[in-house]
Amino acid sequence: MKCVILQPSYIPWRGFFHLIQKADTFVFYDDVQYDKRGWRNRNRIKTANGSLWLTVPVFNRGFQLNQTPINEIKINNEEEWAKKHLLSIQYAYSKAPFFKEYFPLVEEFFNNVPEYLADFTIETTIKLASELGITQTKFLRSSSLQVEGQKTDRLIAVLKKIGATHYISGPAAKDYIENEKFQDAGITLEYMKYDYDEYPQLYPPFDNQVSIIDLLFMTGKDAPKYIWKDAVE
Repeated sequence: MKCVILQPSYIPWRGFFHLIQKADTFVFYDDVQYDKRGWRNRNRIKTANGSLWLTVPVFNRGFQLNQTPINEIKINNEEEWAKKHLLSIQYAYSKAPFFKEYFPLVEEFFNNVPEYLADFTIETTIKLASELGITQTKFLRSSSLQVEGQKTDRLIAVLKKIGATHYISGPAAKDYIENEKFQDAGITLEYMKYDYDEYPQLYPPFDNQVSIIDLLFMTGKDAPKYIWKDAVE
């Protein structure tokens, strides 16, 4: 059984969804430490003035963000961030070919924002995966598995808990994953290669590191063809 374990992110890029598509089980790694300058609460969209960061504000009073599990991070809904994000998306993509088709879905994301960041990012990611035609992947949260350990040992504990035999990882993990521990556990290890074709964007030059909604607004139902190359014609 193929598995991916990855921290939840805010409206992720297409590589995130490629990992979901390749997995039999996708585990949102939601009980590891929150990384303040990562992708947990922010992502980018294309605009006429260049790529724009959209950041979900979170509460940081009374604790250290970098010492808090992702699933305990609360969204600061006292700020009117949701309305601003929606307007930014609308302004950026109103002229996109498939804007009218996908904007209602995006609008729905911001209508009823939950208290916790992980609840919000996981729910929206699953909805976007479904929109891309990913229906076979099972989703779990690591916080529901109650495993212990650190770093590679903890990853392997998660994989053993769910009966995975093959682990798919992003390429950046090569710097810290201990390959021999996977061999000892009888789990094969695969690293992703992100080699994607460019697609039309409203505002050149092309930027690959933007949210999946850019691809959806620009290519519609053809979006999977620009992620997994074996997408059905």
